[in-house]
Parts: sequence; C-alpha cells; structure tokens
Amino acid sequence: MNILFITANRLGDAVLSTGILGVLIDRYPGAQITVACGPLPAPLFNEIPQVVRLIEMVKRPYHRHWLNLWWQTVSTRWDLVVDLRNSAVSRLVRSRSRKVFTGLKPRQHMVEGLASLIMADPKDASPRLWLDSASLEQVAAAVPRQVPLLALAPGAHGFGKRWPSDRYAALANRLLAPDGVMAGGRLVVLGGANERPQADPVVAALPADRVIDLVGQTGPLLAAAWLARADLYVGNDSGLTHLAAAAGAPTLALFGPGLPARYRPWGHAATYLIADDDPNRAVDMCKIDDYLALAEMEKLSVDEVVRAAQALYAVEHAA
Repeated sequence: MNILFITANRLGDAVLSTGILGVLIDRYPGAQITVACGPLPAPLFNEIPQVVRLIEMVKRPYHRHWLNLWWQTVSTRWDLVVDLRNSAVSRLVRSRSRKVFTGLKPRQHMVEGLASLIMADPKDASPRLWLDSASLEQVAAAVPRQVPLLALAPGAHGFGKRWPSDRYAALANRLLAPDGVMAGGRLVVLGGANERPQADPVVAALPADRVIDLVGQTGPLLAAAWLARADLYVGNDSGLTHLAAAAGAPTLALFGPGLPARYRPWGHAATYLIADDDPNRAVDMCKIDDYLALAEMEKLSVDEVVRAAQALYAVEHAA
C-alpha cells in the first residue's frame, strides 16, 4: 500500500500531525509511506520504518515548491493521499482515496480535527515521536537520571507570544533554589539560533555548571530526546512546546494572545496557563497586533507560573 502524507512546514503543526500518521501505520502496518513537509520538521520522520521517502518542501517563489512536489509524486498510483495542507497536489495525482484537511470546527483542537479526518479516536491520535538511539544515549550520558532536569524554551515565533526572558530567569531560580521543588537540579535551555536574545538572560540565571545551553545546537530529534528526559518543561506557544508534550515531558505552556482551545499542547502530562482566557476568541491576537499580544503575555506573573509549575511537578512526580 502506498500512502502520500502531506504535512506542515512548521515544527508545532508537524508534531501535532504525527498522531494520525501513527494511526495510519497501526491500520496499515505494511504500508510504504512518503512524507512531504518543511525542512525544519523533516527529521521527525527519519526514524519511522514505514516512511520510505521524505520530500522536504523548501518554499520557492510563485509556489513552485508545490509544482516540485507534484512532479515528484505524479508518476505513482497512490492508494491513499492524506493532505493536511489542502493543496492542489492531492487532487492532481492518481489516488484510490483522498483525505484532505480543510479546517477546524469552532473550539475544536487541532488533534481532534485531524483525528476526525481519518475517523480516529483523538486519544489514539495523540502526537507520537520516533526517537533515535544515538540522541537518547547522548542525553543519558550528559545528565544522571537522579538529577532533576528543568527544560525552558523562552522563544517563540513572533515576539507577542514570548513571556519575558527575565521572568523565565526568575522561574528557573525559584524552581532550582535550595528550597525549590527541583533543588539540586540542572537547567537546559532550548531554542533556535535566532532566539539567542531571549535565551541569554535565562542561561545567565544560574551558575554555568548548572546550565546546559543548547540554543541553536539541536535538531528536532535531539531536542526531543532532551525533552523526553526533562522532569519539567515550561515554554511559550511554540513548536518546542508541542515537541515537549509529545515527548512525554510534564509540559506547562504559557499563553497570552493565542488560542489554547485549538493549539494547547496535547499529551497526558500537558497543561497550560493563560491570563484572561476568552473562550469565544477566534483569532490569535498576534495576527492583529504583537504589542497588544505581548501585553497579554505580561499579565502572567512569575508567582502564577511558579505555582502552576510546582503543581504540575508535584502531580507528575508523586511518590
């Protein structure tokens, strides 16, 4: 069985789509799957045995990346095409069956919407990761299992979604203090190379021997391995936050302007905190004005986030 799976360019959206890919693998264990996605999330699919081909879609002027995808897939007779981008490609290649994602219902989470596309239970469509042994071994060698590990990712796409870096620094100090819930632990800071300005104040929050600075130094698989090891993760509405939840880390997402009903992290140990949640909000405020969005982020105090982080840590590490 040949399956063409067209998914996202952005890391977070691609992570959320891994759940229905997993459902398809469970349904059709002998399938040969071609995945088309952006370059950033592409490594997430490298370790999946059923994925026999990975097409990285690099954006090109005049949407020529879609023409390139069509050229690479048109000669195959597909048994199933799953198109999460609602592209023309899925309609212009030969296929016995097509599943095209056209959007979410009001208040529907992305995982729920994707699950309904292939008539799956959202619980079965929870994001999942296929991690490589080399990354897991690297992390295991770096931090002993008995040492608490706090992971923070202070960056995000668009400054309106970023909780202030000095507050992340204060959070790290509170949680890792001698009387903190993660006393004696270490801090790992994650993010893209372009997020160095947001990360530096957090890296400087603790003595150098207690901080693992991985900003700009990990791809998705190595980052996921670190997150799988983390005893607690706190981050903004970002791809790394979805990666943390999929990796099984106790995950606290900080929202101000976003739409947690649709894009909160999805996982058994994932939760979120938001100031002034509006259940009827239909548009991410960042799409209107980043400065108004940032004002919403700044309504979250350090004390509020510390309490939420402590509560999540206590639940997930109860004796």
